[in-house]
Amino acid sequence: MRGKLRIYFGSAPGVGKTFKMLEEAHRRAERGTDVVVGLVETHGRARTASLLEGLEVVAPTVRAYRDRQFREMDLDVVLARRPEVALVDELAHTNIPGGRHAKRWQDVQDLLDAGIEVITTLNVQHLASLNDVVQRITGVPQRETVPDEVVRAAEQLELVDMSPEALRRRLAHGNVYAAEKIDAALGNYFRVGNLTALRELALLWVADRVDEVLQRYREDHRIEAVWEARERVVVALPGGDVGDLLIRRAARIASRSSRAGGTGAELLAVHIARSDGLATGTSSIALAAQRHLVESLGGSYHSIVGDDVPRALIEFARAQNTTQLVLGTSRRSRLNRFLTGSGIGETTIRLSGDIDVHMVTHERPAEPRRHLAWLPPNPLRQAVWGEGRWRGHVAALVVPPLLTAVLAQVPHGLNLTSQVLIFLVATVAIARLGGMLSAFIAAVWSSLLLNYYFVPPVHTFTISGTNNVIALAAFVLVALTVASVVELAARQSRQAARAAAEAETLNAFAVAVLRGDSAIAALLDRFRETFGMASVALLQRIDAAVHLPDDGDDPARWTVIASTGQDGATYPGQADTIVEAGSDAVVALRGHSLPATDQRVLAAFAAQATAALERRRLAKSAAQAASLAAADKLRTALLAAVSHDLRTPLAAAKAAVGTLSDPELELSPGDRSELFDAADASLDRLARLVDNLLDLSRLQAGAVKPRLEPVDAAEILPRAIDESTPRAAGRVTVEPTEPGTPAMLADAVLLERVVANLIGNAAEHTDSPITVTVSALGQSVQIRVIDRGPGIPRTDWDLIFRPFQRLGDRSADTGVGLGLALARGLTETMGGTLTPEETPGGGITMVVSLPAASTLPVPPTAEDEELLA
Repeated sequence: MRGKLRIYFGSAPGVGKTFKMLEEAHRRAERGTDVVVGLVETHGRARTASLLEGLEVVAPTVRAYRDRQFREMDLDVVLARRPEVALVDELAHTNIPGGRHAKRWQDVQDLLDAGIEVITTLNVQHLASLNDVVQRITGVPQRETVPDEVVRAAEQLELVDMSPEALRRRLAHGNVYAAEKIDAALGNYFRVGNLTALRELALLWVADRVDEVLQRYREDHRIEAVWEARERVVVALPGGDVGDLLIRRAARIASRSSRAGGTGAELLAVHIARSDGLATGTSSIALAAQRHLVESLGGSYHSIVGDDVPRALIEFARAQNTTQLVLGTSRRSRLNRFLTGSGIGETTIRLSGDIDVHMVTHERPAEPRRHLAWLPPNPLRQAVWGEGRWRGHVAALVVPPLLTAVLAQVPHGLNLTSQVLIFLVATVAIARLGGMLSAFIAAVWSSLLLNYYFVPPVHTFTISGTNNVIALAAFVLVALTVASVVELAARQSRQAARAAAEAETLNAFAVAVLRGDSAIAALLDRFRETFGMASVALLQRIDAAVHLPDDGDDPARWTVIASTGQDGATYPGQADTIVEAGSDAVVALRGHSLPATDQRVLAAFAAQATAALERRRLAKSAAQAASLAAADKLRTALLAAVSHDLRTPLAAAKAAVGTLSDPELELSPGDRSELFDAADASLDRLARLVDNLLDLSRLQAGAVKPRLEPVDAAEILPRAIDESTPRAAGRVTVEPTEPGTPAMLADAVLLERVVANLIGNAAEHTDSPITVTVSALGQSVQIRVIDRGPGIPRTDWDLIFRPFQRLGDRSADTGVGLGLALARGLTETMGGTLTPEETPGGGITMVVSLPAASTLPVPPTAEDEELLA
């Protein structure tokens, strides 16, 4: 079982994190817990050191670095000891080279994986997400950071708080740093403004962490009531242009809540889509812009699914423990409200309970064809989806008797034709309101009332005249015909809206695929939100050649290509819905079963997923083909270049040696010496060429591992000049190094090769003097190799660093063109850069830039770094 992590979290060094940690260790030990001190930094504080008494302390390992000795936690010993609880101070510490990991938090992960509970300490400035914020506040770059997810995964996070004034007093009394460091600390890092800002950052971060725990607790215990622990403002986006207005109004409400509450109100924007995800009709461009606006204001965007918009909004608000809800409402007339019923705002207010609802009025009315899910009740829509049909049924039963009573009171009465027409108008209105069934009820009921009250003989159901029979029959026929036309129009409207929404959805899927391989996850996420699924995963068979009937229930036969949502399926047997995506892949959906009406879109989505997967395969194949083509091109160039360049020095050396060994030739001592020199020079040239070829192949294979250490550039220059080509002899001038220039962080052997190649390249291609300088620039040290030859056009600067490149104007005896390519590769391997510059007055300057050794992040402790900065 994995161990638990407890972190004592503070705003700055000296607030008492280590002290609290050791007090907790004593409490655990008194209860019989096996506690071991893996490593604790006391920083010379007597009270802190006194708490180590009575605790088992694992002897630290000592590592040497830059002529100094540093104490590090002996991870292997702690793992072998396997205590119940291990104390590991300063989670963000950078380990001295020589251990398992580069960072101490990685050591802690090993302890947790071994089942050991770890108690540690951390300052807010070492959180990776706040790295840039802290640097802007304090001016101190934080090179030691811990990923936020490591801290969020801690089971317990305890804030150790202290006011800036109290911390400065502790510092001034010598309780934090030694006396000689106090003044520098108070005047730099420990200024009141810095400490106040860091304290607020720590409080806010812990508040967010506590809020996450609270949300999980509410979800686990199914608590729906709003707990006003923190202000949250939710703004409902209908999908039209009015969304910008609502977002800005909600942001102002959140801002005022922040000033009042002090902890900061959270802004959330939510868009409701239909459960089938198809009849939304909203502008995806408008929603994308509004999402960007919300995020730019520091809020978050959410898309949820629900047919009942008010209820979906309230459920979302309660799930987020929302305190305030912002809605938009158009200025509708009373007649419009009567005809369409209560709007979303009124219904939401009725359901809101203890959530405050802000209604923001606007002039723009709802757009029926833009977002059907947000429409107030519409008769045509009711006829289609059954919403409010009860009104039509009630009207069919009530309106005809009322109309009969009114017509019966007309003084002189109307003729039968007028009466039938009036009832026909009423029946058409009822058909518009309730659909076919309501129209049928109204037509039959109206015909009976007409017959009984207005067709002679009255007050009987007997019809005396043929004309009256025809009139009543025509009335019923026309009424039912109109009702059927209304029903057909509604059905066609629904089909058209669905077709348009399907086209929009499929277009979004296609655009996601065209964005490339990285869009697979986005495509799955889009589908999950569109259809309201809990998770969507793209699964692929591990062995595509073997397809067994029951392999869907075998987790070992499947691998997850991409997944979105919570608890995604890892094999088809876990899914609620399975869609084939090619011959060896499936889309696994979890959450609920999709209706048959969505199968067409579901099949199209599967086709898009298949296309995305195939695109990924093709991209991988293309990358492999490009790599093979590049390797083939390199081999071709190598053979073309080496065929001459290896043969030339070899032939020269062979000729010289052959002449010297010929017994028939009588050579003078001067001739012998000249031949020996020629053979030696040719073999040297051949050796350099072979060395460069081997080094270049090692670079391309990633086999060059530099050993970085402080290097004095001035010391390596003489050796580099000696190793360069003989043509550079007597032409190289090294200017004195500027005073105060720091050492470079480099591999001395590789740096010599770089400078030697640069000098050799300049000597081979120019006859001008060569100057070498060393200078500091910011946090780097630069070596410049300057020549005053013809120079190189700027358009060719990238070409000169390619292997086997002579730019077409160099003779074949100048080499295969490996010098600059090798020099740049070696420089970049050491973490530096090699760039060309124009030499004033003509020529080219090659600039090698490497980090200064003083920038290496190996402070004695994490806390001393802030002070020394």
